[in-house]
Amino acid sequence: MTQTPLQVSVAYAHAHTDAFIEQYKELLRFPSIGADPAYRADVRRAAEWIAAEMVRLGLDHVQVLETEGQPAVYGDWLHAGPDAPTVLLYAHYDVQPVDPLALWVTPPFEPDVREGKLYARGAVDDKSGVFLHLKALESVLNATGKLPINAKIIFEGEEESGSPTMEPFIRAHRDLLNADAVVISDGGSSTEIPEIGASVRGIVTAEVHVKGPDRDLHSGGFGGVVHNPTHMVARIIAALHDDEGRIQIPGFYDAVLPVSESARAWIEAEEPNAIEEARKEVGTKPFWGVPGYSYLERATAQPTCDVNGIFGGYQGSGTKTVLPAEAGLKVSMRLVNNQEPADIAAKFLAFVESFACETVDIEARIISSGWPAEFVTTGPIAQAAIDAYTATWGHAPKMSRGGGSVPIVGMFQHVLGAPVVSLGLGHGGGVHSPNEYYNLDYFDKNVDTAIHFYYNLIRG
Repeated sequence: MTQTPLQVSVAYAHAHTDAFIEQYKELLRFPSIGADPAYRADVRRAAEWIAAEMVRLGLDHVQVLETEGQPAVYGDWLHAGPDAPTVLLYAHYDVQPVDPLALWVTPPFEPDVREGKLYARGAVDDKSGVFLHLKALESVLNATGKLPINAKIIFEGEEESGSPTMEPFIRAHRDLLNADAVVISDGGSSTEIPEIGASVRGIVTAEVHVKGPDRDLHSGGFGGVVHNPTHMVARIIAALHDDEGRIQIPGFYDAVLPVSESARAWIEAEEPNAIEEARKEVGTKPFWGVPGYSYLERATAQPTCDVNGIFGGYQGSGTKTVLPAEAGLKVSMRLVNNQEPADIAAKFLAFVESFACETVDIEARIISSGWPAEFVTTGPIAQAAIDAYTATWGHAPKMSRGGGSVPIVGMFQHVLGAPVVSLGLGHGGGVHSPNEYYNLDYFDKNVDTAIHFYYNLIRG
């Protein structure tokens, strides 16, 4: 019996699973920590490896494209004809820092397989999105000689630092990236039921520096007469929220809309399971947040403002009686639909500036920002993804509202005006934490999902 192009493509992928996994380890060995300038050369080496692999697969117009930050990698295959859809496939190859290093069982950039799990930084987030799409494309091209769709591929190198230079990059390359639909393959699922993204929150990140004397001073000689920068940092942090967690930045909630009926229904249905899963991560401590909202509403549908880091003063063991010359804080704010990143950034800066005084200098700057965004969850493009998961996993995917942010989604929507669908190809745990791993039982399933998705897009 003659096999269909889809069937022979899947068969090719399964026949090469072991080789694919060994090759995946090559990509995972690059310490492509995009947010840390010390790894800039490693990020570029990873980009060049990906570009070389795209050339090897037979993709066209492969380029390592410069941005004002880390390089992006582009390639395409546009021979399916004018009646076939053109799809832009996106993932990111940069990874999170590895701290605390001491908690890793094996070095984070020396991939190690233990009990069916491949441990390495980036194994799920998000080198899986890069590599598994490449293997799906390879399988189809090698098995059939052509793709069923016109494919454009863009892999980013600075998502983990908030994609700070990607919006001008997309605007400058609008024609190159233009497509009928955009596929975001960032992260994936962690249970036997696949997940498909319905929404992500936006983000604004910022850093505040408070500067006092030119150098650290003896607290015995100058305490009480020189304004301590760490005290001002404490004042700013304390003023961000009231005692119940409400954000006190003037105007912060002005644009926030009530949760939609469909979102409310999803929240109510998923609340018990979400709390159970969260307990596994945080233990038995009570949850905290603004009263009047459920756990999932606070986690996915309400805005937040969190201090991510505080610096200043002596951090070693014992004591050192100094009055620090400088202190500061790092902040991230998650935004929900109808909030604009530029508006929230301006309000945060005005809030910090309200603490200005003659005794210390206060400087605040916005590091990155991204729009909140809704993925398409109905219609032919979304159905192609839903059916792909159903066929390969044996389960229809459940919709998930993301509490985190993927800034590129809003950029694609606002700049390209294209519908965006979620197709995560990762499966594992430890994302953004020590001992990140990919569950290799799902490696084939995710390659198969991408292949099915490509063919589903041309049905009818």
